[in-house]
Amino acid sequence: MIPNPINTHILLKHTHEEVSSNLQDILIVDDTIENLRVLSSILTGEGYNVRKAIGGNMALKVVETLPPDLILLDIMMADLNGYEVCQQLKKNLRTADIPIIFLSALDDVFDKVKALEIGGIDYITKPFQMEEVLVRVKNQLALRTAQKEVHQLNTQLEKKVQERTQQLQKANHRLQEIALYDSLTGLANRNLFIEQLQRSLSVIKLDDNYQFAVLFLNCDRFNIINDSLGHLVGNLLLQKISRALQSILGKNTVLARVGGDEFAILLSDISGVEQAKELAQNILDLLKKPFYCNSQEIFINVSIGIVLSRPDYQDPENIIRDADLAMYKAKSLGRGQYQIFTPEMYDLAQQLLILQTDLYRAVQQEEFTVYYQPIIDLKQNKIAGFEALVRWIDPQKGIISPGEFLPLAEETGLICEIGSWVMKEACSQLSQWHEQGFTDLKICINLAAQQLTRSNLVTEIDKILTETQLNTNFLKLEITESSMMQNLQTSQVLLEKLWQRGIKLSIDDFGTGYSSLSQLQNFPVNTLKIDRSFLKNVDGNSENLGLVPVILGIAEVMRMDVVAEGIETSEQLEQLRKLGCHFGQGFFFAKPLDAETATQLIHDNPTW
Repeated sequence: MIPNPINTHILLKHTHEEVSSNLQDILIVDDTIENLRVLSSILTGEGYNVRKAIGGNMALKVVETLPPDLILLDIMMADLNGYEVCQQLKKNLRTADIPIIFLSALDDVFDKVKALEIGGIDYITKPFQMEEVLVRVKNQLALRTAQKEVHQLNTQLEKKVQERTQQLQKANHRLQEIALYDSLTGLANRNLFIEQLQRSLSVIKLDDNYQFAVLFLNCDRFNIINDSLGHLVGNLLLQKISRALQSILGKNTVLARVGGDEFAILLSDISGVEQAKELAQNILDLLKKPFYCNSQEIFINVSIGIVLSRPDYQDPENIIRDADLAMYKAKSLGRGQYQIFTPEMYDLAQQLLILQTDLYRAVQQEEFTVYYQPIIDLKQNKIAGFEALVRWIDPQKGIISPGEFLPLAEETGLICEIGSWVMKEACSQLSQWHEQGFTDLKICINLAAQQLTRSNLVTEIDKILTETQLNTNFLKLEITESSMMQNLQTSQVLLEKLWQRGIKLSIDDFGTGYSSLSQLQNFPVNTLKIDRSFLKNVDGNSENLGLVPVILGIAEVMRMDVVAEGIETSEQLEQLRKLGCHFGQGFFFAKPLDAETATQLIHDNPTW
């Protein structure tokens, strides 16, 4: 059915008052050509991009080729009815979220309910009023548009704001608030900040003397506040931080909340970087004072990255990226400070990204190998076992240091896959040594903190031991003191399960973490491993033994054996033997060796 002529005239009158975005694409589906013509003419006059489909089958092909933003769909059609068309579109993930408004002469409640149940978002009964159609179309397109890129929506609104009526200006103002301002703090959000940053970049093109700076702030350890006090307190703290920052900022600044606990400041028209540094220091001093949230005293500090404008900056996102890099540099240096961006930071980030990509490939293609460092029984003066150490052999770069890729593996979560592979490889190698007659050898394998949180870790270890036919008594798992303490309850349950299987447990880097003796005695630990840092000053002088005798005393009381790592001199070895240390490893005995060289070492059976 077509609208009556009077309503059409009224609707055409609105053409110059309301113009929609060129991104708003409407598909009209009807097997009545006159209906298509009238609807198309009016909607095109309103500024929409309009396409037409005669019948249901044609509609499905048109939508598959290029999905529209909105579909006006007739129900009663000769080939496929509107219900069938809607059902097929909703089954397709690519077209399921396209809003559909049914236009039909069917006025029964059953038909309307059915249309909404199968996925329609609106239903208009013929003969319809075109004002009603237009309003409903606009409402649905507004919801659709809000889901798209926010900056795209902002651009549309800015271009059209002067052409809209006062009623649409109010709606536009509300949309701008949603799109450009943070709902929690009322500050500018990331989109508005980027817009302001783009304007500053435009000014630089006109004025060579114009300078600005961007400060990127991240609250240090904010997640601890959320986890311990709850998100409501966390949100209240963010509001108080926002107000505190506003209180010290001048007119030539834009403050935005650009992430959960991240803020950005645009400092415009400055004479040099000193003004940015001064502001950063003022912020650090300001945040030293406690905040009170729901009668709770909270201390918080921030890490700040600073970027000074340069003529070669073209994209606001690149400035934010560099400020973010400088902020992470500040965090890596101890938090609670500011750092100024340098090009070297970007180069390092690029290298890290390349390394990360290569690391993912290395895991998929198993570019790793296991090296074995002997652990020496200092009383019997023989090899008691080996510590398994992973090495990455890149096809182009060769051997990559564990210190270079293991932190990245932990950060990306790849450490779990790498750790599983190392365990399988090392257990298989030990099984081969046992078959060769060296049945007393044991293998020590490191477990990363992330591996301790895996619910299937014990099952995975059981499977590896079964596949390699290795007795549990010959496997020792090394866990750092700090990773064990990250989740005491989970670690204790896990270690008990491993202990029950006969697997030995060792605390690696003992004395460098933050465990207490009362906590330690609750864990089924066999071995304490003295960190190499405690052996640096150990020499022939008994006065330079530091904490080594203390650790040995703790182990004796708790009936544990001790492995001293990092032994590099005969003087160190002699002192450790005098103190009664059970085992040792280090370059004095041997560097980490590949499997073939380690096997030869076993056959040679050297003494020290």
